[in-house]
Amino acid sequence: MRYLRLIRLFAEASAQNELAYQANFWISLLHSTLNTGTGVLGLVVLFGQIETVHGWDFPSTLALLGVYLTLSAVRGLFIGPSLDRLAGMDGEVWSGRFDFTLLRPVDGQFFASFRYWQPLALLDLAMGLGVLGLAIDRLGQGFSLAHLFTFGLAMAAALVILYAILLIFTALIFWSPGFLFTWVFDAFFQMARYPVGLYPGWLRLALTWIVPVGLIQPQRKGPVATVKDRTHTGRLIQKNDSV
Repeated sequence: MRYLRLIRLFAEASAQNELAYQANFWISLLHSTLNTGTGVLGLVVLFGQIETVHGWDFPSTLALLGVYLTLSAVRGLFIGPSLDRLAGMDGEVWSGRFDFTLLRPVDGQFFASFRYWQPLALLDLAMGLGVLGLAIDRLGQGFSLAHLFTFGLAMAAALVILYAILLIFTALIFWSPGFLFTWVFDAFFQMARYPVGLYPGWLRLALTWIVPVGLIQPQRKGPVATVKDRTHTGRLIQKNDSV
């Protein structure tokens, strides 16, 4: 209960700071609209010319975009702002204020992960869920409570994986304080908005095992896609090309 009360206090203090100026809301709304609109418009243009890309059709790719936008919004809600204050530009490690964080009478990892919130990221979250709902509607398939529970469990697992990756990249700043490792991860994380199978083999390998953003993506054929399925699909494509 103590940590939940601290989270509530952190969120309230951050909300008072972020909502002090009305312009912040309109700027965030414009940013969220442009970010979501450009992503959806890109898919509309692409699938206006072709029906599928490597087995991915428009509704399934739109669902993947919705998942990416949702996870990105949750990251921007509290994980990103808190870790950026620690290891970002002019962060506590750079400025030497990290000692004061460690001396607080609370767990250091908890304090570094939940102390700063960005409530306007809820706009991104709403739009991400909206894109996801639109994709589900276009899929035209019925979803039971078991499906929703499984999806929620998978999203929670993806969020834990994302937090663990960000924590690793944040910790690297102690090894090289002059390099922003989280910015490197941001470049790779942008690729998670599209299916990993669309990228070349070497990049697909990197996105799965080196910077595993591919692990947070849902698979087109269910929660788990086996290597056997992908190999069999590749053989069928090669056979058809040879014929």
